Order: sequence, then structure tokens, then C-alpha cells
Amino acid sequence: MAQPAVRQYDVAARSTDIFGRVLASVRDHHYIVDGPVHNGCPGEEVTPSELFLSAVASCGVELLQTIARAQSIPLTTVSVAIRGTMDPAHPVRPDVNLFNAVHLQFHLGGVTQDQAETLIDAFRHR
Repeated sequence: MAQPAVRQYDVAARSTDIFGRVLASVRDHHYIVDGPVHNGCPGEEVTPSELFLSAVASCGVELLQTIARAQSIPLTTVSVAIRGTMDPAHPVRPDVNLFNAVHLQFHLGGVTQDQAETLIDAFRHR
């Protein structure tokens, strides 16, 4: 069986004239990211932690659609709520900030309970 192709993703970010505000770019897309208020940053736009969780949630939706299609499961809708918790008083590692916990809750439409469990199990093993 052939090995999957290596994938590379290029993203850029740069400071702006506003402390704690970043201009991020992906291909031809540009968006603003703000550091959180507790770091003295604006906190008005999406924060890096929120972007990270959004990426995980988006990946979950897309992967479930892809898995359902590959397995001919009649999935019609997917939504996911995600919550990440960081507890500075109880760090996972002392040298970096990490989420202590991340919880995902999926809602799947158009499938039976057994099909939903099959999809979630496949997602967990990706």
C-alpha cells in the first residue's frame, strides 16, 4: 500500500500597530487575532486559544463528513461544541501553557445511534 503524501501548511502572522493584535494570513485569507485581555491585549477578536479550539472542532465536522461518505452512512448534518479548560494553578507542564481538558460534544443528523457510534469511534481512531 502506498504511503500517503506529506502535507505542508503555510501560515503567517505579524504584529500590528495595536499591542496584542496580530494579522494572520493563510493563502489569500487574512484575519485578525487578539491576545486575551488577561495578557493586556485587546481581546476583541478571536484569541489564539479560541482559534485552536475552532480548528479542532472544524476538523471534527469535516472528518465525520468524510468518514460518513467513505462508509456510505447517510449523515445529513454535523455540529460540535468544544470547551477547553486551562488552569494556571494546576499546569499540565510547568514550561508551556496547555489545556488541562478539552471536551467535544457532537450532534449528528440523519443517522441511527449505531451509525453515530460507528462514526465517532472512527473519528477517535484517526
